[in-house]
Amino acid sequence: MYDRITVILNYQGWLPKDRADGAGMAGTMAAAAEEIGQPLVPWDVFALRYAEHTGRTAHENLLSGDPHESGANLDYFLWLVRRGAEVVVIDTGFGAAAAAARGRRLLRDPVEALALMGVEAATVGQVILTHLHYDHAGSLMPFAAARFHVQEAEAAQATGPCMCDPKARAPFDVENIVDYVRKLYAGRVVFHQGDAELAPGLWLHAVPGHSAGLQAVRVFTARGWVVLASDATHFYANMARRDPFPVLVDAAAVLRGFDRLEALAPSRDHIVPGHDPGVMRAYPPVPGLEGIAVRLDSAPVLGWEYLA
Repeated sequence: MYDRITVILNYQGWLPKDRADGAGMAGTMAAAAEEIGQPLVPWDVFALRYAEHTGRTAHENLLSGDPHESGANLDYFLWLVRRGAEVVVIDTGFGAAAAAARGRRLLRDPVEALALMGVEAATVGQVILTHLHYDHAGSLMPFAAARFHVQEAEAAQATGPCMCDPKARAPFDVENIVDYVRKLYAGRVVFHQGDAELAPGLWLHAVPGHSAGLQAVRVFTARGWVVLASDATHFYANMARRDPFPVLVDAAAVLRGFDRLEALAPSRDHIVPGHDPGVMRAYPPVPGLEGIAVRLDSAPVLGWEYLA
């Protein structure tokens, strides 16, 4: 069914092969699928919290933040998207070694967090890496059957000349990059240049700025299109105040990325920040996994106006 929908949309010129045009794309696939009598089937979407960093200052979270003021804690997530037997994992997190080296508190191994949701890492077929920073692209090896989706620009940055600079390579972990290269040589990496449709109702969108090849993920759910921003906005406050997180490669691009996120989503309440602890309060918990997993395909109980 899904292949037929995609073919028809492409034939009619409604679905670009390699990109989506922000607000103009939002809802297009769903509306077109309904027109041909086959509604787009929604995905279930979950955020899984696996680590935290406490004791931060405002200057660590906001580019204009005061270093003398306390800042919000940083939560670390991976995301799970599934629809029947289809399973996609978004980012793979970091493990105990990285947590110890960087002073983060590991609450649970990301692979264990997935297992709590009934997903075995070794059986996952598709993994989206929003970028290759240590907290998003560690723990690759347990995903033995997966193909990893990465922006070409991100791969070029992580293995290119700018890694000669200690500050530029600080958000990366060399062992993670070595594992990524092993996956590449095993034929397990799929490269993208800009926006791409991975499956009906599942899109990648390039939003560089925090890193050279950062990608957000847009998912069709029971409440409409949800945009998983990853580090295009770490906190609700980054985008709401147009004040970037201070780890970045291009501040102007980060600001353009805020606009892109808003264009892709039906509303701000359909945009999910990448590291904000407020996500765990905003969305309903998975029964039995309170404090660990929340449902992002359900409407938030707290909105941006409160959380930002």
